[in-house]
Amino acid sequence: MRLNSMKLLLVGAFALTASLSFAQVVEPTDSTKIEQEENVSLTETLVIGKGVIDIAEGRKTPVAVSTIRKAELEDKAVGNVDFPEIFTTTPSVYVSGQSSGFGDSQMFLRGFSSQNTAYLLNGQPINGMEDGNLYWSNWSAMTEVADVVQIQRGLGSSKLAISSVGGTVNMVTKATDKKQGGYVRFNTGNDSYMSSTIAYNTGMKGKWGASFLFNHWQGHRAFAQGTNGQGQSYFISVGYKPNERHQINFMIFGAPQEHGQNFSTKSETQWTNGAQYGKKYNTTYGYLNGEGRNLRTNYYHKPVANLNWDWTINENANLSTVLYASTGTGGGTSGVGRAGSTLKEGLVDFDQIVTNNSLIANGIGGSGQSGAIRTSVNNHFWYGTVTNFNYDTKTGWNFNLGGDLRFYKGMHFQQMTNLFGLNGWNQRRNSDGQNVVVTETFSTNPWKALFNSASRDQRTNRDNSENLNYQGVFGQAEYANDIFAVFVQGAVSNQSYQKFDAWNYGGVERSSEKVNKTGWNLKGGASLFINKENSIFANVGRYSRQPFLDNVFVQNTVDLRTPDVKNEEITGFEVGYKYQTRGLRVNVNAYHTTWGNRFLENFSSEDQGDGSSRPLATYYTDITQVHKGIEIDFDAKISQAFSLYGFTSYGDWKYDGETPFIDMYTDDNTVKQEGRVDLTGSKVGEAAQFTFGMGTKVNFTKRLYWDVDFMYNARIWGQVSPEDVIASAERGEVYQAKQVPAFARVNTGLAYEFKFGKQSIKFRGNVRNLFNEQYVSRIDRNGYGYAVGRTWNAGVTYNF
Repeated sequence: MRLNSMKLLLVGAFALTASLSFAQVVEPTDSTKIEQEENVSLTETLVIGKGVIDIAEGRKTPVAVSTIRKAELEDKAVGNVDFPEIFTTTPSVYVSGQSSGFGDSQMFLRGFSSQNTAYLLNGQPINGMEDGNLYWSNWSAMTEVADVVQIQRGLGSSKLAISSVGGTVNMVTKATDKKQGGYVRFNTGNDSYMSSTIAYNTGMKGKWGASFLFNHWQGHRAFAQGTNGQGQSYFISVGYKPNERHQINFMIFGAPQEHGQNFSTKSETQWTNGAQYGKKYNTTYGYLNGEGRNLRTNYYHKPVANLNWDWTINENANLSTVLYASTGTGGGTSGVGRAGSTLKEGLVDFDQIVTNNSLIANGIGGSGQSGAIRTSVNNHFWYGTVTNFNYDTKTGWNFNLGGDLRFYKGMHFQQMTNLFGLNGWNQRRNSDGQNVVVTETFSTNPWKALFNSASRDQRTNRDNSENLNYQGVFGQAEYANDIFAVFVQGAVSNQSYQKFDAWNYGGVERSSEKVNKTGWNLKGGASLFINKENSIFANVGRYSRQPFLDNVFVQNTVDLRTPDVKNEEITGFEVGYKYQTRGLRVNVNAYHTTWGNRFLENFSSEDQGDGSSRPLATYYTDITQVHKGIEIDFDAKISQAFSLYGFTSYGDWKYDGETPFIDMYTDDNTVKQEGRVDLTGSKVGEAAQFTFGMGTKVNFTKRLYWDVDFMYNARIWGQVSPEDVIASAERGEVYQAKQVPAFARVNTGLAYEFKFGKQSIKFRGNVRNLFNEQYVSRIDRNGYGYAVGRTWNAGVTYNF
């Protein structure tokens, strides 16, 4: 990593300020209030859903937690910034993949991906039911509608019947507020990025109130070639408060979007040889009649609706319930046939694809030099409820009991998007040898996709679906006084799986047997309040988590895997220390998480030596990972005009023990080889095992302020490569993926607010990666992923 003198000066200033901060922290008086808006209790911001939107502040038992409040979200998370980027100012969070396209970032918490971190929206689970994934492009407008976000690392305080390995991220949106008013915001940024937002709140007019927000954004490039994107977002919240005992809020939120992607394999040479390709090179990008085109486009529309009801039964008891539903339509495109290999000077030659297709005798592609674009569609319908009953004895004891029900239907098929002059596309079905010809094409516009997708006779290469149902109950008992607090919490859940497939069974749908798997979790902890400023805590938990659907069934069949995939077993321990005064807060946390019996699959292809390849999958069936580490963070109010924060985390994340493996060709599910490999000592890849950051905010005047964040990431290894693992084992060596060089970034922003009466105009500008540091953020099965260089955005907001 290169650090010039300016960077060194900045880092030195941070270090000096940090050393002075602990000596110069001032205790504010009544006349020197500390950032009043940001110090409002979180529980006060929850207008609705207090029982199901579980935040750590609601109980005395501390957890490893970081909270990002409304003011910071509005300053740093707007414009051309992927929402998880705002989390990188907290310990043990790593975000990569920003250069893949708008909303394609990947977030890791304590080394665990989004699959193994629980994400909640107003108490509603939003991780994918099939595989646990979370796609940030579906939630791009969260930067506009989020009111507060809390990251609970590790065991956390969530009372839901969920078994998260890395932690829980609670995203709370705006609700119908008591105050009348609104705002209009316009943002612009690099690469022609623009966004416009209008929001209005009626205030409570008697028993009713409503809030509205609408947004449009677009940009011709996120970073790499072909990563143009555009989308809209809408947020509507209607509140009803018939009396002091009942409060109801209905919310609907959606963010339809379409964007080009940059995910295809790139070697280290392709990334670093700037003279040949440049760092914005995209292997799926090219030109058609002089106009840029991309083989890979992601589009999706996932409207979410929920109805929250808070019922204050009496002074001791209350009931909170959320009913929710969402539908998702969309998918991702890719080249098929010779589309991806028809190149000119490293770019896709779309003009040549059209020429080749014109030479196909019958106009039906699928053989020879023909090429087209095909979409993998992933639609779903999901509804459920979460309810929580709370009874507070007012004598120190507090009890919670609740339920979590989810019903999910997923649909997966492929359809044609662009035939480039062909009359149709032919796909040979392996199950019966029949040639299936489809002739219709379908738009990637997310609004059109909501109502128009391929019927069964126009689906190609894939046509399967599944039903997933989930039922869980949870309970918690807590006792707290001025000296100590203890709690115990448990949950039991049942998940049923059933899969349906038509394509691989001669076009006639066949169903699997219905499978039920039970999971559970149990956790407890205690805190000791040494005095007003100092406290310590310890938590321990054990989870038995059901496997994802994709791990239960053999790919391209409705057959269960043999042997049966068992529950994953997670054991976590953590201890922490907290020091807090009105001017300084310090947290120290240590954790140890063992994740056993994990199923892992990796997909690749095998060259057949004749120019063709066969799809190959490697399945590991009993992987154990051990994640342990320490986290330190602080924030301090140096003076009325100057505040400072800092954090560091050091992790030691490794695989442990032997696991069976199977290499299988996925075109006919025949086994190539099987055996056992020892992964002991191999580093867990894709996320930074060491993070460090510091930041400051300086209020030059009452309305003018500047902030800057410095972040350093190191100890990053690439994703596990099955072929290299097996080869290392055969040589008797410990496998180790290639290490990514350490890197640092500086982000900064400046804001000025001009007030006149009850109205105001606010100007805000941000620069991310100020010094244009060039670095690789990840190495995975797609190759080397270069990070985004310097980007900027600026906006003006009129509040009325």
